[in-house]
Amino acid sequence: MWIPTEHEKYGVVLVSFRGTVQHGLPLEIGDTVQILEKCEGWFRGFILKNPNIKGIFPSSYIHLKNAHVKNKGQFETVIPVEDSVITEMTSTLRDWGAMWKQLYVKNEGDLFHRLWHVMNEILDLRRQVLVGHLTHDRMRDVKQHITARLDWGNEQLCLDLVPRREFSMVDPDEISVTELYRLMEHRHRKKETSAPASTHHLFVHVKSLMSTNLGEELEVFFHIYDGRENRPLSERFFVKLNKSGLPKSPEKTERQCTLFVDLGSSDLRKDVYIVVHIIRIGRMGAGEKKNLCSVQYRRPFGCAVVSIADLLTADSKDDHLLKVYACNTESEWYQIHENIIKKANSRYNLSGSNTGLAVALQLLHGDIEQLRREYMVLFTRGVSITRKLGFSDVIMPGEMRNDLYITLEKGEFEKGGKSVARNVEITVYVLDIDGQILKSHVAAGSGEPGGDEYHSLVLYHNNSPRWAEQIKLPIPVDMFRGSHVRFEFRHCSTKDKGEKKLFGYSFVPLMQEDGRTLPDGTHELIIHKCEENTSLADCSRYLKQPFTKANLPSNNQTLKGTKESFWITSFLCSTKLTQNGDMLDLLKWRAHPERINDSLSKLKEIDGSEIVKFLQDTLDTLFGILDESSQRYGLKVFDSLVHIINLLQDSKFQHFKPVMDTYIESHFAGALSYRDLIKVLKWYVDRIVDAEHQDHIQQVLKASEYIFKYIIQSRRLFSLATGGQNEEEFRVCIHELFMSIRFFLSQENKSTSPVAQTQAVFLRTFPAVYGELLKIFTVREVAGFVRETLGTLPTAVHADCLEAVKLQCIAKTVESQLYINPESRCILLPVVLRILQAHMQEQRDLVMCARILTSMLSLIKKEENGTVEPVVSEEVELIVESLLGVLLRTILEISNRPQPAGPAMRLQFQDVTGEFVACLLALLRQMSDRHYQQLLQAFNSKDNLRDFLLQIFTVFRILIRPEMFPKDWTVMRLVTNNVIITTVLYLSDALRKNFLNDKFDYKVWDSYFYLSVIFINQPCLQLESFSPSKRKKILEKYGDMRVMMGCEIFSMWQNLGEHKLNFIPAMIGPFLEVTLVPQPDLRNVMIPIFHDMMDWEQRRSGNFKQVEAKLIDKLDSLMSEGKGDETYRELFNSIIPLFGPYPSLLKKIERETWRESGISLIATVTRLMERLLDYRDCMKLGEVDGKKIGCTVSLLNFYKTELNKEEMYIRYIHKLYDLHLKAQNYTEASYTLLLYDELLEWSDRPLREFLNYPMQSEWQRKEYLHLTIVQNFDRGKCWENGIILCRELADQYESYYDYRNLSKMRMMEASLYDKIMDQQRLEPEFFRVGFYGKKFPFFLRNKEFVCRGHDYERLEAFQQRMLNEFPHAIAMQHVNQPDQTIYQADAQYLQIYAVTPIPESQDVLQRDGVPDNIKSFYKFNHIWRFRYDRPFHKGTKDKENEFKSLWVERTTLTLVQSLPGISRWFEVEKRELVEVSPLENAIEVIENKNLQLRTLITQCQSRQMQNINPLTMCLNGVIDAAVNGGLARYQEAFFVKDYIMNHPEDGEKIGRLRELMFEQAHILEYGLAVHEKFVPQDMRPLHKKLVDQFHLMKSSLGIQEFPAYVRASPVHFTNGSPRTCRNSVPNIISPDGGRGVARRSYPAVNRYSSSSLSSQASNEVSNITGQSESSDEVFNMQPSPSTSSLSSNHSASPNVTSSAPSSARGSPQMAEKHKHSRENACLSPRERPVSAIFPNPLDPAQRAPSHQIGDTTLPRSDPNLSAPDKVRPTPSSWSLDSVKEGPPSFSDSFGKLLCPPVPPRPPYSGSSAKNMRSQSPVTSRSPQKTTVPPFTPSPTECQSTSLVSNSPVLSGSYSSGISSLSRCSVSEASGTELPAGDHPSHPLPPPTTLPNSVSSSSDEPIRRENKTPPPYSVYERNNPRRPVPLPHSLSIPPQTDPPALPPKPHQLRTGSMKLDGTSDPRVPRPRPLPRKVSQL
Repeated sequence: MWIPTEHEKYGVVLVSFRGTVQHGLPLEIGDTVQILEKCEGWFRGFILKNPNIKGIFPSSYIHLKNAHVKNKGQFETVIPVEDSVITEMTSTLRDWGAMWKQLYVKNEGDLFHRLWHVMNEILDLRRQVLVGHLTHDRMRDVKQHITARLDWGNEQLCLDLVPRREFSMVDPDEISVTELYRLMEHRHRKKETSAPASTHHLFVHVKSLMSTNLGEELEVFFHIYDGRENRPLSERFFVKLNKSGLPKSPEKTERQCTLFVDLGSSDLRKDVYIVVHIIRIGRMGAGEKKNLCSVQYRRPFGCAVVSIADLLTADSKDDHLLKVYACNTESEWYQIHENIIKKANSRYNLSGSNTGLAVALQLLHGDIEQLRREYMVLFTRGVSITRKLGFSDVIMPGEMRNDLYITLEKGEFEKGGKSVARNVEITVYVLDIDGQILKSHVAAGSGEPGGDEYHSLVLYHNNSPRWAEQIKLPIPVDMFRGSHVRFEFRHCSTKDKGEKKLFGYSFVPLMQEDGRTLPDGTHELIIHKCEENTSLADCSRYLKQPFTKANLPSNNQTLKGTKESFWITSFLCSTKLTQNGDMLDLLKWRAHPERINDSLSKLKEIDGSEIVKFLQDTLDTLFGILDESSQRYGLKVFDSLVHIINLLQDSKFQHFKPVMDTYIESHFAGALSYRDLIKVLKWYVDRIVDAEHQDHIQQVLKASEYIFKYIIQSRRLFSLATGGQNEEEFRVCIHELFMSIRFFLSQENKSTSPVAQTQAVFLRTFPAVYGELLKIFTVREVAGFVRETLGTLPTAVHADCLEAVKLQCIAKTVESQLYINPESRCILLPVVLRILQAHMQEQRDLVMCARILTSMLSLIKKEENGTVEPVVSEEVELIVESLLGVLLRTILEISNRPQPAGPAMRLQFQDVTGEFVACLLALLRQMSDRHYQQLLQAFNSKDNLRDFLLQIFTVFRILIRPEMFPKDWTVMRLVTNNVIITTVLYLSDALRKNFLNDKFDYKVWDSYFYLSVIFINQPCLQLESFSPSKRKKILEKYGDMRVMMGCEIFSMWQNLGEHKLNFIPAMIGPFLEVTLVPQPDLRNVMIPIFHDMMDWEQRRSGNFKQVEAKLIDKLDSLMSEGKGDETYRELFNSIIPLFGPYPSLLKKIERETWRESGISLIATVTRLMERLLDYRDCMKLGEVDGKKIGCTVSLLNFYKTELNKEEMYIRYIHKLYDLHLKAQNYTEASYTLLLYDELLEWSDRPLREFLNYPMQSEWQRKEYLHLTIVQNFDRGKCWENGIILCRELADQYESYYDYRNLSKMRMMEASLYDKIMDQQRLEPEFFRVGFYGKKFPFFLRNKEFVCRGHDYERLEAFQQRMLNEFPHAIAMQHVNQPDQTIYQADAQYLQIYAVTPIPESQDVLQRDGVPDNIKSFYKFNHIWRFRYDRPFHKGTKDKENEFKSLWVERTTLTLVQSLPGISRWFEVEKRELVEVSPLENAIEVIENKNLQLRTLITQCQSRQMQNINPLTMCLNGVIDAAVNGGLARYQEAFFVKDYIMNHPEDGEKIGRLRELMFEQAHILEYGLAVHEKFVPQDMRPLHKKLVDQFHLMKSSLGIQEFPAYVRASPVHFTNGSPRTCRNSVPNIISPDGGRGVARRSYPAVNRYSSSSLSSQASNEVSNITGQSESSDEVFNMQPSPSTSSLSSNHSASPNVTSSAPSSARGSPQMAEKHKHSRENACLSPRERPVSAIFPNPLDPAQRAPSHQIGDTTLPRSDPNLSAPDKVRPTPSSWSLDSVKEGPPSFSDSFGKLLCPPVPPRPPYSGSSAKNMRSQSPVTSRSPQKTTVPPFTPSPTECQSTSLVSNSPVLSGSYSSGISSLSRCSVSEASGTELPAGDHPSHPLPPPTTLPNSVSSSSDEPIRRENKTPPPYSVYERNNPRRPVPLPHSLSIPPQTDPPALPPKPHQLRTGSMKLDGTSDPRVPRPRPLPRKVSQL
């Protein structure tokens, strides 16, 4: 039986459990579980990270832990009872674990490894804490280390900042908001800027000396040297090196490492150096022989110098190799370091090229204790401390030091009878009072222990040596008296076995008889002669002699006259001994009473360090004098006391304040002193107002804190001694003193007056007195003193400095113990609030105001149960009444103020804002129902309440701003939101009660809703984006605040009633934003509001167009910001059925209409959302450009066709344009920009600034767009389209007489013509792609597209690209249409195969003489239709002759737009399937082959070919195949009696096939004749073979003579095809020459050859497919580039399919197994019959013209015209516009441009307006000459007699700043517009100038005329796809006559040509009317 657990509530999983039993819960090691029930060894519960899934698990798998249970019962929560640091560590490591793996995935290796190390470190530390064996101090250190690591990791992973107090996380509910803010701020600042350390230390580690000439031991001395003052700053560090240059004691690190401590910041200068002196120990001369002398001398070796500033920049870890220099002369040794610093090169040189001292140098920062913690290893391993000379910047009271430093400066010695100068060595001893040598008290420096003596270095043969050696004598204080230092001088002879002979001595006592020590400074000592060591044994004998020349008696001339002297410099650094006589006189005042006055006066002149040494003694002295003679010395003692107290304010001595405090508490004994102190203090205060000089009084008041301490302690001592006598008298004295203080404080003065400054001084120290007064007076009494004193301060103070000080005083008061006591707080609060309110109202000293307010509110706390004490409640009431309004105003003021410039000021500015915000939140959190009621009742008028609500809502909006707090302050943001929502719930009642019905106030309600919306949309409340653990914590603590606010919005909305209309449509956008939050409950609450809005809008205006428009606009902007998801779309869609179940929402009358329009709206919005979601997903980083472009096109079309949203449409045009530019799709970019250009007219209407366009006229913008488009067409090599736009611009310039730009435009046009003829263009492949399955984005799902491939891209490459773009897609291996299972599958299927384009412009392609450069454009541009052929056998297959049953299944795909267009791919709109019979197939094959032969022959004749190989190969392929049975197979199949009998309907076709076969034979004969003329000698045998085989072929066909019609016209080239020009004059071309067109690309010719003959017999095709240009590659067949496994249902081996040599592929004897390979090859577009390009050669009477055929399948001609009216243009015409009979549509005349061959323009015949021009009759070609081009209208000149528009339409207001999509001028002079875009990277140049260069890539705008390219393609205009009527509102009455322009120059020209029905060309062109619209 399952029993609820009592104690077993929480545990950790020890062993993983799979959960294989029934109801089992799978567990992983380390999971934490909450246990609900238990039963016989099993627990039931859940894992804490996933509480929704509950199950059972074995109890033995769980380690139970103690836990505290909250809310016992169904919703209980468990909190483990363990150290909070451990809890935090555990949860943080779990969060990090998941993120750590993600770092690996994201390839952030560096952070991955660093985090891994930190996580391991934290786990180790956690183990230590859990074991619990650490000492208290160690535990503290470990926790500090853990929290530091946790914070580091959180910061690196961008997690939240954790507020902590003493390493533990703080619960924000348990402390006030102000306190929380301070903790966060402190942690943030700590993280942000660490305060620069004021103390620095230099770590030195000596490694070795590297030198070639070693061999002796060395001594190395380091010290820090001030180059500015030329003095050492530190004592010396001393290291001994052995003969190898390595440290002598490597095991003792303290002998090679040191720390130069207590360097101040001022010491880190460039002129402070580390100086190293190196002394060698050995022979006198470095090169002397070893056996000459055994005595060791200390001799100079070298010196090195490095600047400390270099260490600040260098990498501290690097070792430094210091160069060692030696001096040129030994006499310079004492100043070698100075010479090196000054770079006096002549005085020193390198001691050796390889000599260098290797040392590690590192600067460390912080106090020494901090270093001990941070560099523990350093101190435990051992490091010597090297001190500064003198005290550090801050002297610590407990510091004990007694060091005497003596520097051996120089000596003057006589020769002593020697012929050469002496080698002098000094030996130094310290002797005590008894004459005994003090052991170990002579130190050469730190690092080595002290010795008994010290030997100076020896300078060779020098009677005036200068050593400059510093030694340290650490003599204990008690041994100082009577001790002396003795210096013995010896001559070191290099002869006589190196004996050192004594010749004199000097000495100096360390202390004088009066107790003063040896004064600091240089002393000239007397050298006493002495040659025997024994005479020095008794020191008492020589101590009586004088020791220095300064104190020699005047009569001692013998010693004065001697030249021998010795100079030393002494410096004492002692905390116990003094050299000051005045100090000693004061301390011994009883011995000399007469000197007291003098000594007290001199106290101020004594150095502070001397006073603090003897602080207690000095104070005892002063109070002793006061007790004995207070009348006489009272004032002087008081002044001295003030001097000492103020001395301790100095930063150097501030640490001695505790010493004085201890003295007052424990040692002070002046029980009577208080009377004198009060009396003198009052005397000074009374004199303040009248005194002229206030300096001394200010010093007194500065010391008032300690004076009060002495007064109070003295009184307490007196009370203890006397049992509390004279209490009343004391109180009266204090009251009088405070009356005097209040009087002087109440004086009003100007800020410059001395009294005001004195007032400021007092106010600074006054708060420090409170604590002392509390020792004697009660809390209320002291509070009374303070209140009255602060209350006397003048309110209107002119002194700014005093105002600031007054606030500081208030701040210290609020922070004092006095204010913390609730009893005194109620007395002080009114005064504090009064002063604070005054300052905040005037916006002065806000930083200090914030500090005060923060301190005040930190003290107010609710009890645990949520109640508030009555006292606290009253305080809150007072603060709310005084400060809430002013606090709100202050926050508003400082938030709107511009931020200050300096970083420090900005920091302060942010601090003060944050503090005020924290104060406001703290105050609001403390307010209860009663407070809110009182607050709202206090407003005496509605206006005041309204202003308050507006103010508080605005402030809340400011608090929600992301920049309010740093981004990782989530804790603070959540507290803020909790306070806001609580307050809003209170205030919403006030809103309902006071501002509804007749008192409705829109502004307040609007502010309320706006606040609610941005509250819900805050990033910090979007719980879905947080980790599960963080989400769980927030939900447990605060719930989902978004849902609470959403319910409140709904409730308030329901209360509005008819006032809802005020918020429609304004609130649609904000509410929509709320519904996009992915929180189901919130959405369910908010979406019904939209029902309501529609309902009310329907009531008001009968529709809800406003709602719809606003909804769509907002949806776009919100989706692009990344909001919304699929669930939301489904939810929004579900509104539709809601109309049914809730009829109460709608009035019955309007239910039907409501429902329909409502459903329509929701459907539209849902479809828009589908596209927007796709768009957003595609635009994510990393997505491929193709997907982005496709998605943008889909969305753009939706805005245009379904929504009529002009501005959105134009925005997406430019987004698409930018995508194309990025992908270098320049042609597509041009077409895209044309969409915008098309919306504009050539008018002067002003347009507002929009996107990257400046404010300009519509004409200028259109001109700029034209130029940009031309530039991009040029870059995309689509020059024909650019020419049309150039002409349009040129017409505009001409109409404005802008000949400068006209000239440039004509040159640009000419340059484009040149490029057409001179530059090579690549011919693209086209591919059909099917996207099947539900996993594709909406705009692709279950649709098929045709895509234009990239340059050089073939099928395999394209297929791979598509699979890369859709990595989850499956490639389908067949070309059949998929079934429904594929369509509905939850997967992605791609079906890809190559297709062949069917060009529209047959007349250009079939015309003779048109160069290939021009034809190639028409073959692959403006293609609507594409074809795909699949061969198959119908019926039984004849193995002998496959052609009998070989049918072709031909699929024709028609697109929605022509390619190229605004995208590289367009959707297939229509799919047609026809079957081509074997006979028709044969006709097509032979037709294509004939055309190919003609082309090659023509090229050969006109000598366009570099060599004749292509022709040779083609002839060989056809003739050879024929001999082997090629054409014979057709004869067998179709010319037999059986076939003719069975297919009587094919008689004509059989005749046509026979005709073509004869024609082929004739062409071959003609080709052989041409071939013979040009064939090179080495290919003659092949030619002969071909001629022989041709005769065989003729005979096999049974041809003896050609029919008459064939002979009459051997080769027809008039229009490139024999069938289209049989009735025209033949163009007979002889083998000797003729007209031809250059053609370079042979494969282009072969592109349209067919491989649809799937048997061996079609050798004429297969032998020429895949030919390369080079003759070397003739027989090296390449596989068809478009053949792919995706596009075939056959499985022939590749080598058979596409790589077989011609002999194999053409051989009729080919094995059966290879026969089907031809079928596989049929899928290649290059080898496919293209009958649409080369129509079957039927007579014109029997065959419809090709255009008519096209028009039967696609409605691209005017739908208003009947079929007979649709006249095909003359084939030889250059016209770009089909001439229509009857009135053409508007878009036909203006909106369409046919594929232009772009010939030379005809001369103008009159007005440049769009006139109907006549076409001249076609001139028949002469056999030998080229034809003259006919006069035809310009490709851009459109024909118009009607003003009806068929162009696509979009709505848009004139004032929107973008031209209406549908607007098109309907006067004769106007046209539709072009789409456009702005190249984002180019600024817009001035619109009226043209570049001087002729280059068409110019960016500069040129104006252009009303010519209207189409919406998507320049050439679509002849074939309108979807006619859309022009909206009535935008149509312009045709009868409007625009004003005329003056005649143009070319209107005078003659030769006008026009058609019937056109206006007179001489009528002047009317100028477009500017529309009356607002300035945009």
